[in-house]
Formats: sequence, structure tokens, C-alpha cells
Amino acid sequence: MASVCEIWSKWNRVWLLQLVLLSGCAAPTAGDPTALLSDLPADSAADTLPSSEPPAGEPAEFVTFRIDPSASQARFVIGEILGGAPNTVIGVNDQVSGEILISASNPADSQIGPIEIGAASFVTDNALRNRAINQFVLQSGIYPLITFTPTSIGGIPGEVSPGAVFTLQIAGDLTIREVTHPVSFEATVTVVSESEIQGNATAAISRSDFELTIPSVPRVAGVDEQLVLELDFVALAE
Repeated sequence: MASVCEIWSKWNRVWLLQLVLLSGCAAPTAGDPTALLSDLPADSAADTLPSSEPPAGEPAEFVTFRIDPSASQARFVIGEILGGAPNTVIGVNDQVSGEILISASNPADSQIGPIEIGAASFVTDNALRNRAINQFVLQSGIYPLITFTPTSIGGIPGEVSPGAVFTLQIAGDLTIREVTHPVSFEATVTVVSESEIQGNATAAISRSDFELTIPSVPRVAGVDEQLVLELDFVALAE
């Protein structure tokens, strides 16, 4: 019969083996961050957990306003000598697209995305002129888009609310037929409501800056070097 000492010695060996096994199962692994945190002091674990508060300096939330082509129009205005008399040519285009991002909490953070105009859609009062503009001046079959990419906006008020009317200076890069040149628009913007803004923007450019040459056309003795670009737009909140 085994002595009390022998029984006690065997029981101790079994207890120690179980303790070692249990300790091995409880050891934290590299893929178990909660286990690692459990070994940290309470204050350290709390500091390690991600905060639910947004970080300082986080950009303001924006409301996206998209230009409505059905209520918007781009135009160019240029002078010519037609049949020996001065004539003003106006080309209109309803293929306008773009986005305006408005920050209500900090209007100065508001942004204007690239504005795109379908180059093939300018219409004047003469079909022959339309064809010449489309095929030879803008070459829209090769260069289908005219793009204005704003780089800075000046004049944004500190607060924007329905009924507000303000004037902006919008500088950016205008690209026509892959020729890019800086242009500055002056715009008048009206906040119609929380879901609609309207505006008009104008800029003067030189044809030579964009390498826009006018083909020889009967009865047209000359075309001005300077022309005016205009944009009337309505933008609706998404």
C-alpha cells in the first residue's frame, strides 16, 4: 500500500502539470490584441484603445451640389466683321457638368470641382458657322471636352444661408484642345435654398492663348482676338 508521502508527491506532480498547461493556454498571441491589453494596467489599456472622438483638424463635412444641365448654359461672345459690318456672335451650349462642394460649418473650405463643357454642342445663329467652330476651331471630334479646373476661390463669406448673394473670384486652369492656360472668372452666386444655388460667371480670354485660329470664311473679314466666356448655372444638392 502506498504511503501518504508517495500519494502526496504524485498529486503535486499532477497539479503542477495542470498549472503549466493552463498557463500555456492563457498566453496571449500576436493576433489577439485583447489578450495583450488584458496584461496592461487599466490606464494603459484605455490609452491604447481607439478613441471614438474625431481627430482634431478633421475636414468639415460637405454637401455636394451638382450642376443641372437642363437649367444651365455656357456661352462665348465674340465680335467679327461680317459683310463689312460689325457683328456679335454668341454661341450657346447646354452640355455643362460639374460639382460644387459646400461646407456649411466652414464656408471657406468649400470647393468647386472641374467644370466640363461638351465642345461639339456650341450653337450660333448660323449653321455654317456652327460647322466651322465644331470641325476646325475646336476640333471637337478629337477634343470632345473643354475643362475648367479651379485652383482657388476668393470672396467666400463667413456664413452661407438661404437668400445670400455674394461675389467670388475663381481662378483656375482652362483647357481647350489640350492647351491649358490660367483664367480667372468673376462669379455672382445666389443661395436659393438649402438644396439649390444659382450663379453666373464671366471671364475674358485671348484666342491666341489657346491657339484658336479662325478659318477663312466668305463675307467674314475678321474676328476679334478677345472673347468673353459666360456660364449660367443651377446646382442642386444631392
